[in-house]
Amino acid sequence: MLTLPEVCAELQVSRSTFYDWRQKGRAPRCIKLPNGDLRIRRTDLDNWLDGREDQD
Repeated sequence: MLTLPEVCAELQVSRSTFYDWRQKGRAPRCIKLPNGDLRIRRTDLDNWLDGREDQD
């Protein structure tokens, strides 16, 4: 599982942008841990990215 900083670094977006996407339902699936931290499964991130590929 990836941490939020790892995902933001890979996508080259700020934490606030990721949270904005999450609020709008546009972010990859997240797992919220009991301490409030978010984790993203590698497969969920990869599937999310595949869904955003340009089909041209």
